[in-house]
Parts: sequence; structure tokens; C-alpha cells
Amino acid sequence: MRVTHYRVGGHLFRVQYKTQDCDDSLIPSSRPFLVQEVDGAEPLLFELTVDNDFVYEGGREEVGQFDGSGNNYGVYLLPDGGYEIEMSNPAAVLCGCMYADKDFSRVTVRLLADDFNNRNFALNNALMMAYAFAAADKQTLLLHASVIRKDGYGYLMTAPSGTGKSTHTFLWYKNIPGCDLMNDDNPVVRILDGTPIIYGTPWSGKTPCYRNIQAPVGAIVRIQQRKKNEIRRMSPVESLAQLLPAASSMKWDKRVYLGVCDSLSQLISKVGIYELGCLPDADAARLCYETVHV
Repeated sequence: MRVTHYRVGGHLFRVQYKTQDCDDSLIPSSRPFLVQEVDGAEPLLFELTVDNDFVYEGGREEVGQFDGSGNNYGVYLLPDGGYEIEMSNPAAVLCGCMYADKDFSRVTVRLLADDFNNRNFALNNALMMAYAFAAADKQTLLLHASVIRKDGYGYLMTAPSGTGKSTHTFLWYKNIPGCDLMNDDNPVVRILDGTPIIYGTPWSGKTPCYRNIQAPVGAIVRIQQRKKNEIRRMSPVESLAQLLPAASSMKWDKRVYLGVCDSLSQLISKVGIYELGCLPDADAARLCYETVHV
């Protein structure tokens, strides 16, 4: 069996391949996070096995659906408390199924497509969900955000898809000297010794930004399209309401949901959370930077 290890956001996990024609070439965005030597004493966040011969024959109960970038994920509860998640692409093609125990520490993935793109889609998304749900009670968040770094701090821009968070981080990059992009879709935030740290990940949406880097969180900005540029700091209650939809979670799973809420509460208590109503212009980027920078 071929085995590889990765470390994302400080968490170590293992991917192993029982299926003959599958290996880590299916997930090229994970290469910057590859770990060559592993200390056997270091705990694993989860272990994921690719096994296209795996067949689950038990009962199941549908508990939810969630969408992302046109993809669809059907979630089913298994009798032992674990989950089956079916992963379909925007063309409604079922590309893979993942089967996880109740804490997502052990996951099996069955890839249902023969072509690289759909296999990559299924395995990459299975890894992302396994990571988010296994780490949810470990003061670790996977957030839907674009992250720009300036003077050693990471600034997160959140918004529903298509609202303009990537546009805004690009405006920082273009108009504020010394900025670089950390991740454009799904960074990890951990609370370490009371300090929120942002990490690059293998999951960056349509922008190929897979950087194994980290920085303290400077601020979080919720983007809204408006006819003029204006910014304000949100209250803790507003902040939680705005950030909760940006966090990868499962409201039907108590361990996951409470872990996410606890981490968000700690994050909100440590950094400024802002609402930016803006045009897609350089003045919006300058106003935001001048208001939120550490």
C-alpha cells in the first residue's frame, strides 16, 4: 500500500492508496505540504484510504445537503454514528463517496470516475472535508475567505461566492506595496496559546495559491458591494452571525458545530471583525488597509 503524509495548519494526516491506479499525483495541490519523515509519536488528525473496491452495504439516513461553487454534497448518517458523503460536480456527476467514522479520524474514499479531473475533484474535496470536520473540536477552522499578507500579518476577506473578496485582495496586492496572497478560498485558522494564526492550505478554489506559510491574523473583513466605500467594526454578536456561514461546519453534528462556534468566539475576542461596503476600486483597498492594519 502506498502511503503519504501531509501537514496542514500544523496538523499531520495520512493518505494511503489501496487502489492500484491511484496515487498522490491525483492531488498535486498538496505537494507543498508533503512530509518526508514522520515521527511515529506524533498523533494523526485523520487517516484517509482510497479504496475503489470498498462497498458499504448498511442502512443510512439523509441528514443534510450542502453546496459549494456549484458542487453538491449529500450527507448521510450511518448506524454507527459515522457519515457517508456523496460528492457531485457542477454537471451533477457523482464523482466519489467518502465514508467516515463519527469523529472523522478514519475515512475511506471510493472514486467513481476514470478521468483525472473528476478523481481530483472527489479526492481533494474528501481531504478538505475530512480535515475540517476532524479538526473542528481542536480550535481549528477552515474558513471560506481570501487572505492577503502585509507586514507579517494575514488579513481575511470573507463574502459569499461572487461578491468580490478575491477582487478586493487583488486590489490590496496592486495598490498597497509589500502585499502577497496567502490563499484565495479556504485557509485554516488555529487558536494557538490564545493567538489566532492563519495558514495556507492545499485548497484555494480557482486560484492556484497552495502555499505552506503562516502568519498571525491581523483582521477579518466582511465584504459587501455598495455604491460608496465605507467601513465599520462589527459587534461580537454581528461578527458571529457573519462568520458562521463562512466556516466549514455541520449543524447536525454537535461535536463539529460546538467546536466551530467555540473557535469563532475565541477568534472574535482576539481580532477586529469589520464590515466593508465598497466599490471594486483602489480607494476601497486603501480605506480598508488604513482602518484594519495592525
